[in-house]
Amino acid sequence: MRTTVATAGALLALAASACSSTTPPAASSAAPRATSGAGPTTAPSRRPTAPTDPANFVGTVTNRWFPLIPGQVRVYEGVRDGRAAHEVFTVTRQTKTILGVTCTVVHDVLTLDGRPAEETDDWYAQDQAGNVWYFGEETATLNPDGSVKTREGTFQAGVDGAQAGIYATAAPRLGVDYRQEYYKGHAEDHFAVTDLGVPVKVRFGNFPNTVRTKEYTPLEPAVIDHKYYVDGIGVVKEESEDGSERLELVSFTRT
Repeated sequence: MRTTVATAGALLALAASACSSTTPPAASSAAPRATSGAGPTTAPSRRPTAPTDPANFVGTVTNRWFPLIPGQVRVYEGVRDGRAAHEVFTVTRQTKTILGVTCTVVHDVLTLDGRPAEETDDWYAQDQAGNVWYFGEETATLNPDGSVKTREGTFQAGVDGAQAGIYATAAPRLGVDYRQEYYKGHAEDHFAVTDLGVPVKVRFGNFPNTVRTKEYTPLEPAVIDHKYYVDGIGVVKEESEDGSERLELVSFTRT
């Protein structure tokens, strides 16, 4: 999901209001705009600069393309691994301090054909420029009875060489490759914005101007996913490039 990191001063700090009901918010008629200097050609890969100063971070993730306001719950449904998928993405009121940075804890639960499949706590924080950093995850792949099969993929920035990465920038930048996470051999996701102003229809609503990203990992180079982000909501659709997996937003609430 990423590789390059822009300096904080080069990006805009943006905020978004949280949706408080299952009624879709009015979609913006203006297409998202790329930051100046960004082009359609992927920039050379650069080693990202890991955050070192906790004073550079704010307490709440208000990024307009990936808001994480405590109490928000997003529900996705679709197909994964040939089975009916149901995912509940909950922004908790819990926090976790990593490298001196207070991170928001997101609890993510996936079921396949109605049976437990994955359960994860993800840790995010936003810098003063509006970029969302990913500090790691505690994840478990589950057996059908709910017992833990493996915790492969678990990592925390600052532990065993793992580093935080940028999960979402304050403003879309076409063609720039970012590293979302780094734990060598275990978590090496990257992302790049590939399209702006893409119309998307999901069960939750119709959105004329989404930001489309490409996500991949060098650990599985044949696997490519695409996500569609909506201003003020976050991800409304995720699909694999080969069409074998798909999740779309069916509800967005704030408790």
